[in-house]
Amino acid sequence: MYKILIVEDDAKISNLLLSYISKYGFEAKEVTDFNLVLEAFQEFEADLVLLDINLPKYDGFYWCRQIRTHSICPILFISARDSEMDQVMALENGADDYITKPFHYEVVMAKIRSHLRRAYGSYSISQEEKKLESGELILYPERYFVSYAGHTAELSMKESLLLEALLLKNGRVVSRERLLDLMWEDHHFIDDNTLNVYITRLRKKLKELGAGDFVETVRGAGYRLNTSLVDSV
Repeated sequence: MYKILIVEDDAKISNLLLSYISKYGFEAKEVTDFNLVLEAFQEFEADLVLLDINLPKYDGFYWCRQIRTHSICPILFISARDSEMDQVMALENGADDYITKPFHYEVVMAKIRSHLRRAYGSYSISQEEKKLESGELILYPERYFVSYAGHTAELSMKESLLLEALLLKNGRVVSRERLLDLMWEDHHFIDDNTLNVYITRLRKKLKELGAGDFVETVRGAGYRLNTSLVDSV
């Protein structure tokens, strides 16, 4: 049974989320001491976190960063703050999705199920592990793990989805719209800068592994993996 941690200081919303999540067969827990969010996360061993921005003492961005130092589990922000800057900041701080208040609880549940499927649903230790390769670059998408020339790094779920899409195209262009569709089921709130953030993060991690500028921008079209660089190294 998947565990959902609710970090929401509006007791009414928190209780309703708890009720809906429990009704759908998940185990849910509400944080009550907002000075100990990370401790609650670790004790509960949550598989997914619902996180508000406006919290006592430290805001949701802070707690998102703290959780990210220990886990790559899906983190979904739920907030009344609907500015593009807040949404970009949430993603830059490690969030996987952003839901604005007021919201329909069925939409929240659909997003929870979607992110749980993407994070955990396809991987089984009894099956042969899936991997995608191009030259010495190898992605293990079920573990969000990439290796290159003997060096390894962990990716976020979004970074892994992005690299997987580029590897599957094998040097062909993947449009920005297609990448947004793959990375966010409902990307109406996503602006152009959001995808740029993840492209920049992925490029940085690949360079830290010793891989060059493998993610190439094709102006007016999208992105592709520069397989000539991958295969020649």
